[in-house]
Amino acid sequence: MISIKKYLDSVHLEPDPEPDPEGNGPVQAALSAYGSALLEMGNCSLDACPGLGSDLKDHLANLKSGLAATMGAKALNATEARVKEELGAWGLQSAKHYQGKAREVKDLLLVMARTAESLGARDQRCAGQIQNVTTRLKEIVSLEDLTEIRASIESSAVELRSSIDRMTEEGKAAIAELRTEVSTCQAKLEEAEKIAFRDSLTGLRNRLCIETLIEDRVRGGAGFCLALSDLNGFKAVNDQYGHVTGDELLKQFAAELKSACRSADAIGRWGGDEFVIVFDGALSDAEQQIERVRRWVCGNYELRGPSGTVKLHVDASIGLAEHKRGELLNDLVARADELMYAEKAGSRKSSPASSRNGRERAATAR
Repeated sequence: MISIKKYLDSVHLEPDPEPDPEGNGPVQAALSAYGSALLEMGNCSLDACPGLGSDLKDHLANLKSGLAATMGAKALNATEARVKEELGAWGLQSAKHYQGKAREVKDLLLVMARTAESLGARDQRCAGQIQNVTTRLKEIVSLEDLTEIRASIESSAVELRSSIDRMTEEGKAAIAELRTEVSTCQAKLEEAEKIAFRDSLTGLRNRLCIETLIEDRVRGGAGFCLALSDLNGFKAVNDQYGHVTGDELLKQFAAELKSACRSADAIGRWGGDEFVIVFDGALSDAEQQIERVRRWVCGNYELRGPSGTVKLHVDASIGLAEHKRGELLNDLVARADELMYAEKAGSRKSSPASSRNGRERAATAR
């Protein structure tokens, strides 16, 4: 969504002398439109996730009620940050909500599959038992007994065997059909999970997927490291060349990041221009991999801009933290985030040309 502060700044620089039909100036009109958009997002959240939408709707309505034409730049920035925070938190909660529902469906499918197997085994046992009965009946009729009784029993045994054979075949067909339906549902569910765990822009794992992988490692007790990476100066790219060019940079950076990492490393987009890598193993090994990532992904990029090809030099700040036994996900992420921003602050003081040819050297070495 376009920053309301940016719009109001432009209105301040180029004021519209004509108020709207209700007598409101451009500032009031912009705030009114922004507030209406917040309310509409709240209404849409009810349709998208009825179980969680009411809370987001109430929070956005509260933010809307706090909008005023007398708000300063600091208050507007705070409102915009709150909106982003509310939407981001609601998005993660909704994803986890539907992930839980998907797991429930998955468990149900497994129960159905096991039930089908047990039914098949039961039918086989019943068929075997009745076959034993028919065998004994045939043994009885082989005795020198009354002719009519022998004929009647033999006829009944044949009919019984025919009925059992038919029941067995019908049971097999029903079980085969049920297995096919379960397999189809499982395939659709797995595809839906794959989509839910992928970032739509870059194709990497999304934040929900990475958080799930980290939590699995925390529960398993295996040693691992977490790296958070942030593109330096990305906001300036969006401001100067537009979001389409910024999105292309994110896609190219994601592709280079994936190429620089090993197949066992879990790579994802954390949000915005932040990326995350989960390394299994000790810190010393992860540090070597990070140096490889720096050489590979930092350097010159060619992008499509609004007026033609744009050549940009891209650097990234990376914070690497090793998981401590018993440490929770949020604490680990906070440590990596702190190290990343410490490096970013240091890079602002140093020369931007320090790694200018890094990716070009890596490309030559490939």
